Amino acid sequence: MKNIEEKVYAFIDSQNLNLSIRAQGWKLDFKRLLKYLRDRYNVQKAFIFIGRVPSNEVLYAALKSYGYILIFKPTLVQPDGKVKGNIDAELVLHSMIEYPNYDKAIIASGDGDFRCLVEYLIQKNKLLKIVIPNKNSYSSLLREFMKHILFMNGLKEKLEYRGK
Repeated sequence: MKNIEEKVYAFIDSQNLNLSIRAQGWKLDFKRLLKYLRDRYNVQKAFIFIGRVPSNEVLYAALKSYGYILIFKPTLVQPDGKVKGNIDAELVLHSMIEYPNYDKAIIASGDGDFRCLVEYLIQKNKLLKIVIPNKNSYSSLLREFMKHILFMNGLKEKLEYRGK
């Protein structure tokens, strides 16, 4: 699957990825995920889009140490106490800012809001994969792109966080 000459960048919706994996009863090891993407798809840069919460600085430092490029979205605390930080616009924007720098892109999310980005990347022959965390729960807006989809359900053994 690897092509050494191609520059491959990954654009990762951290919230969609994390919540969809946890809904399956396991926890994702982000260090293993990046190794998998590098080994399997020759990913040179992995951008992870994440809401900034002051209490998560240890997580951010860990992600950076693994090799991710973090793109932060300011968050808001809603009246019910939930933290909200929608990263969709940032992911699309940064995939376009980086567009001249990569040959192929991986979009990691099951969110249908990225359909327009996926369509554009396919049209320009720049989409390598859509990595969807849960085949049982993702947007039907992405279903027509099955030949580009990799479901993570079968990757639990490789990517599950096992603690220290």
